[in-house]
Amino acid sequence: MATHLLKEKPFRWTFLIACCVFSAVHGFILHYWLGVDGPNAWMDANIHNILLFIAVAAITQMQAYYRPVRMRYVYVAVLTTVISALWLLLTLVILRAVFPKDAVYLQWLSDTAPVRFALGWLLLMGTGFLSFIMYEMEDQRQALARKDAAEKMAREAELYKLRQQLQPHFLFNSLNSINALVSIRPEEARQMIQQLSDFLRGTLKREDQGWIPLREELQYLQLYLDIEKVRFRHRLTTELVTDPGAGEFSIPPMLLQPAVENAIKFGLYDTTEAISIRIHAWTEHDVLFVSVTNPFDADMPATARKGTGFGLNSISRRLYLLFARQDLLETKTEGNIFTTLIKVPQQHDKDHFDR
Repeated sequence: MATHLLKEKPFRWTFLIACCVFSAVHGFILHYWLGVDGPNAWMDANIHNILLFIAVAAITQMQAYYRPVRMRYVYVAVLTTVISALWLLLTLVILRAVFPKDAVYLQWLSDTAPVRFALGWLLLMGTGFLSFIMYEMEDQRQALARKDAAEKMAREAELYKLRQQLQPHFLFNSLNSINALVSIRPEEARQMIQQLSDFLRGTLKREDQGWIPLREELQYLQLYLDIEKVRFRHRLTTELVTDPGAGEFSIPPMLLQPAVENAIKFGLYDTTEAISIRIHAWTEHDVLFVSVTNPFDADMPATARKGTGFGLNSISRRLYLLFARQDLLETKTEGNIFTTLIKVPQQHDKDHFDR
């Protein structure tokens, strides 16, 4: 339901001031221009305008509680006409009761009734349509606000779901690796358990954070890489290069992990060769760029390299939900080198660091 206009302080004060001004001008015209006796003129003006503005308030309040879906304008016209008739009838009854013995005034009152009705009807009609439009605009504003809130909640829910989907896949791989290491390399298994614990603890701390500095994301990513290095030992090396100033730029947490996981998967799986994954971060025109580069076996059939596609698709989807853009994730292949490029525009109109 729309907010009642008369409950809004600016509208209420405007309403009261307008009532006083109308009564003063009305009394002045009756007394000085039309020659009505002073007491009669001011009494007529006060009663006339007090009842008129009560009618205005009635129309405004009635539309706050009910406005039909169909034939809205007909409803407003009929409502204002009926209230105008009731207002005039009540005004005439009260004024006749106040001046029952003043025959000249009573005759003048009867003669001016059509003019009073016309002027009052025009004012009430204008007020009725104005309040109708204002209530409709308020309803539309509230509907848009509810729609925006619902869409924001849906985006946040989907973003949360995407972030949650990353962990089981990685966790299962890590547990399988720990299981394999327990019997043959128990010390490395214990090391991996400790690193996995630190990694998951860091994940929990980031659950409610919408944005973090890149330097924190890279620290978190390093925990993930340390675990993977225990799994793959000398076969996996990494290089992290961060240009000056890029570390303070903002990034959604856990955005880089799927890209690095994808690089490890297609660089190390199905091969016994050692690889090096390079992660490079730089900035251009308030946009953070992060590239993840890995070699792969170019002779392997495309069908053998095909996975679920969740990793890169999750990055693309998260960036779209945040920025409504489809061009923030790019991939390219040059020979046996695969590169994933992530672009993160910086939003300066809100606080990124939810702490």
